[in-house]
Amino acid sequence: MAKTSRKVPALNASSMADISFLLLTFFLLVSNMDVDSGLARRLPPPPQTEEQTSVDVQRRNLLVVLVNAGNETMVQNQHGSEWYATAEELRGSGSKVALKDKVKEFVLNTSNSADLPELTEEDFGAPIGIVPVTAQHVISIQNDATTSYKTYIAVQNEVVRAYNELREEGARKYFNTSYEELTKEQQDQINELYPQRISEAEPKNYGGQ
Repeated sequence: MAKTSRKVPALNASSMADISFLLLTFFLLVSNMDVDSGLARRLPPPPQTEEQTSVDVQRRNLLVVLVNAGNETMVQNQHGSEWYATAEELRGSGSKVALKDKVKEFVLNTSNSADLPELTEEDFGAPIGIVPVTAQHVISIQNDATTSYKTYIAVQNEVVRAYNELREEGARKYFNTSYEELTKEQQDQINELYPQRISEAEPKNYGGQ
């Protein structure tokens, strides 16, 4: 008696595309994508001519932050210079004064030192009123072309942290609340009081110390 062959029923794959799409959507929603953490900066436009002149900044108004090829950071103004070998030292480890504190001292010039930015009185409206500020100060950050990204970000973070702390202190002094709880108009007042005056030069080959 001849054997009859049984046919294998075909799989119904009509819903596989829908399931795959749902799984892909699920993983896109719940997965954490690795992104670079950094700070946004608006770069200056390229010079149009060879004769383009630069802005003349008085030496007392300039704080130079130079990062060399060995990832060492030098901070210099008319008071003198300070070297930081590691990111920990930038944050004030050991006997080092934290970079953010040097920036705050430079921006405020509470002692009205002739070696720090000149103070001028400006009116910022109520409740701040007329206060002396270093309106012409500039933080100049210069990096070697081979500076590591980690050191670059560490320096940037400390400089911006100084301005953030100044704005937080200003908010609590003049508005008796945190900067984040201020209205947009109040935040604008504090931002005008402590504007971020940061200049970034094109990376060059500065070498080591």
